[in-house]
Amino acid sequence: MAESIVFGIATEILKKIGSLVGGELSLLWNLDSDLKRLQRTMSAIKAVLLDAETKQTQNHQLRDWLAKLKDFFYDAEDVLDEFDFQASRRSQRGSSTLKVSKYFSSSNPVKIGHKIKDIRERLDEIADDRRNFPFFLIESHVDVRHVIPKERETNSFFQASDVIGREKDKENIITFLTQPADVNVSVIPIVGIGGLGKTTLSKMVYNDERVYRHFELKMWVCVSDDFDVVRLIKEIIYSATHEDCAKLKADEIPRRLQEILADQKFLLVLDDVWNENPMKWMDLRNLLLNGANGSKIIVSTRSKTVAEIMGTVSPNFIELQGLSPDDSLLLFKKCAFKDGKGEDFPNLIKIAKDIVGKCKGVPLALRTLGSLLFANTDEDEWLRIKSSDSWQLKQEKEGILPVLKLSYDNLPSHLKQCFAYLSLFPKDYIYDSCKFLVEIGMFGVEEAFEQGVLVDERAVAVKRLGDIF
Repeated sequence: MAESIVFGIATEILKKIGSLVGGELSLLWNLDSDLKRLQRTMSAIKAVLLDAETKQTQNHQLRDWLAKLKDFFYDAEDVLDEFDFQASRRSQRGSSTLKVSKYFSSSNPVKIGHKIKDIRERLDEIADDRRNFPFFLIESHVDVRHVIPKERETNSFFQASDVIGREKDKENIITFLTQPADVNVSVIPIVGIGGLGKTTLSKMVYNDERVYRHFELKMWVCVSDDFDVVRLIKEIIYSATHEDCAKLKADEIPRRLQEILADQKFLLVLDDVWNENPMKWMDLRNLLLNGANGSKIIVSTRSKTVAEIMGTVSPNFIELQGLSPDDSLLLFKKCAFKDGKGEDFPNLIKIAKDIVGKCKGVPLALRTLGSLLFANTDEDEWLRIKSSDSWQLKQEKEGILPVLKLSYDNLPSHLKQCFAYLSLFPKDYIYDSCKFLVEIGMFGVEEAFEQGVLVDERAVAVKRLGDIF
């Protein structure tokens, strides 16, 4: 993924060079001509980067070229930041040549001059390598792509009108939930790959009126890959009562959960479970056995091992399948056309059928590509998506990764950079979005202060070093 943000890095480097060209220090140190030459070469390379990054899957030499370019960019940033730092210090100390000569050692101009000449020569060599590629492999490209994001819901609420093709699955689960049981707690896992709609199906069931009437208590907890029993107990308690357990002692927390569940027929949804350690599950399960007969637990997971560990019914789990071709097309059209039907664009509907066929019935894939093409009636753009090289990536069962890669490829370059930084955070990490943007240099500290955002010392330090990112 790092190679696909080189366009954004190139843009930032060009800004830095532009701020230094014609500056007093670059003229004083006779570096202006080198900076201008570096600027021209950078501009020529930047013109082909967007096309190169989308075509790198075709040619390993092109991937190597982008990797070499990325390494160069990081080195170039260091040199330019050093030069910019010297220029800033000079500006603060006064503009006379005498003061400069006193403040800087005589080796500074020579040292930085050599570094700038070195990066200029390295870039010339990399630019020459581009001529080894066929002319059709890298073309000048303008970043005119745009994505309309669709945010994924992360709680138990959902819009019923957004769901297509899951009524039968919903009815099967509701039948299981509402049928009599002679045990106090039964567990039914829903299994499927990412993007297949496990969470959405759980929401449909959770919010159904029949389920609401059947259970005395309903709770929803997103588990994710951190199966910490104490954390989960606290979240179950909060979901049931909105109580904060912060003031409770360690031994009081499980006791409080059992008090809440005592003789209550409850429904608990444990969404997105990854834990394959049966001991951890038994520790939590033993605390959930205090409910009345007929209490039920729904578990959504990608792992059949998790389902086999936690499931108590026969068969052990419900394996969610992809949508039918008709339902897939309905969902895609709903996301791709303003009216949700596209009847005025028969040519696009023909292309849509081919795109939908490649999505293998995966709702996330259908929504992603539909959103990518939303309100876009350019037939060439639809054909570009249909014939994209991303489909030729190695696929898992239902091919979700190529679709997500395609969506990523169509992000504006500045969002690709932001996406790359966000990927460094652990799953489900909660952070202040405005503060984060300050820390990665995409939002000015001064702007943040104006809006009352508290910025820690690390963020301020990053800003003072310059627009590193």
